[in-house]
Amino acid sequence: MTHVELNGGPADVDAMHRAATWNYGHFTSMQVRNRAVIGLGLHLCRLREGSAALFPDATSPSDDEIRAFIGHALRDEQDASVRVTVLPSLTNGASTDVMVSVSEPTLETPRPPLRVRTVRYERELPHLKHMATLGLTYHYLQARRAGFDDVLFAGQDGFLREGSVWNIAFWDGDRVIWPEAPMLTGITMQVLRLGMRKLGIPDETRRLTRESLNGIRAAATTNSHCPAQPVAAVDETAFPGDDTFTSLLHRAWQEAPWEPVRIESRTPLAAVGLPTPTPSSTARTSVG
Repeated sequence: MTHVELNGGPADVDAMHRAATWNYGHFTSMQVRNRAVIGLGLHLCRLREGSAALFPDATSPSDDEIRAFIGHALRDEQDASVRVTVLPSLTNGASTDVMVSVSEPTLETPRPPLRVRTVRYERELPHLKHMATLGLTYHYLQARRAGFDDVLFAGQDGFLREGSVWNIAFWDGDRVIWPEAPMLTGITMQVLRLGMRKLGIPDETRRLTRESLNGIRAAATTNSHCPAQPVAAVDETAFPGDDTFTSLLHRAWQEAPWEPVRIESRTPLAAVGLPTPTPSSTARTSVG
């Protein structure tokens, strides 16, 4: 099922080589079900903000263009994992290219509770979901080699931030607590916080250290793959576990509406004001 399109046409070798060797760009990842996405508007906002930061002199793709590219890349698929990446244009410095990758959908079923370890690490431009991922991948792999499931980052100031590809939330028995620090505010995290407000569930951001986790009853990671992945322990601090917390997160997630992509797979791009790919850009590249 995996395939990649660039600006509405199959990605050619030059585009794939550029994405693989020049890690300058930003992206967002989402789960599509029945051709709709939870938090689609938030994903589009993330892409706008990323383009404004990394490509301030280029014309950014509009929300309608992004929707069209996603819908076209989905073809006839109803459910899928989708990644939208914005890259510098190969041919025009005043514009950007949009790469859409489509692959098998990921089930939201949580894995067994995770054991994570903390490391001192801060991503560059932490508020952006950018393509410079070597550091976080290195620390994730090192944690795995040491017998942990994943890694949680603490800055040089000692305050907890984010995980390798997720945000973390804690439960003290009364409220949900999110770390307050420079980090990526994940789409799933934003959706959950909106759902909690609808349900009247108190939550807050707070500066947290490893030492301040004593007394925490439960923890969970959140990302587009799973809105409520339980965490068994952070370093030597084990959590007693509280099914109330994961149930609460799932309830908040279910409050979110599914937003249709709206562009049907067979709709010509020209029908939404986008150029039809030229013959030179339609050479297909196998990507698995």
